Amino acid sequence: MNHATPPLPALEQCYEQADVGTLLADARVLAVIGFGSGFAAADDPRVVRVALEPLAAPCVEVWRGRAPVRHGRAGDLRWSSDGDYLFVAIEVAEVDGDIERASHDAYRQLLAFVQASATPHWLRLWNYFDAINAGVGDAERYRRFCAGRARGMAQWLAGSYPAACAIGHQVASGNLLVYGLAAREPGTRVENPRQLSAWCYPRQYGPSAPTFARALRSAAGQFFISGTAAVVGHASQHEQDLAAQLAETFTNLEHLLAAAHGRFGTDALLKAYVRERDDGAAVAHALAQAVPGHAGALILGGDICRRELLVEIDGLQSLAR
Repeated sequence: MNHATPPLPALEQCYEQADVGTLLADARVLAVIGFGSGFAAADDPRVVRVALEPLAAPCVEVWRGRAPVRHGRAGDLRWSSDGDYLFVAIEVAEVDGDIERASHDAYRQLLAFVQASATPHWLRLWNYFDAINAGVGDAERYRRFCAGRARGMAQWLAGSYPAACAIGHQVASGNLLVYGLAAREPGTRVENPRQLSAWCYPRQYGPSAPTFARALRSAAGQFFISGTAAVVGHASQHEQDLAAQLAETFTNLEHLLAAAHGRFGTDALLKAYVRERDDGAAVAHALAQAVPGHAGALILGGDICRRELLVEIDGLQSLAR
């Protein structure tokens, strides 16, 4: 008798304008992610509110599996799973503004829970917290976050990290929010040949290099793209020039997809983080020009991890298996 494990099915992800209660009535819904002060989060482990304001028509991000979803809470963690994928989220209040401690605590709990599950392979992580650029030198909050994350991820080997992004709230929340996606099958990490791998960044960027892959290709052929900006090698390009930064960012995205033998198509699902609210329309237009016919794009007000950068883009693209 053949007991071979079936192939990992693709996770369905989309942007919708729909009532949260209606979405949660679907037994296949793994996660509902809303954005900004106008989103009323339901008291359900599958629902997360990100404190970034939409700069275009508000909508929610919806993840659906292929089987009925179980969900619950484990201490500070919220989780849901369909057996193929695991959604997990944690929100940690900063104590006396200590983002390093909050980051370490969040990652320690996340990793322990996911590793003990039947879906132990990380694909993607999202990180959102206040005042990401505040502080000077090694006291900058992004650098402190990276230090705490690195300690929380100490058991991971360099080069085995999932895709990720870290974005700053523009209105204080007092909390670090981390949520992520894991699967029962491991993915394949992909790096951008134009960029130095983040974990190899030189000391000038802080005592702990960022611990993420540029992208990760799942066993289902889905390509999870990390937050991508106008960085070549390890250096930021085109300081304070939005048009030039967008062009450089799209060049990076094209090279990243090419490294996985893919390209953007009509099922591309994109998310842009924009430092200046007045730049939202220009970024939306640039996305439409660079990825015509894409499946959807969210434009959110958020601070990028480097002060000189004005925009960062991440997303999901299906690739041929």
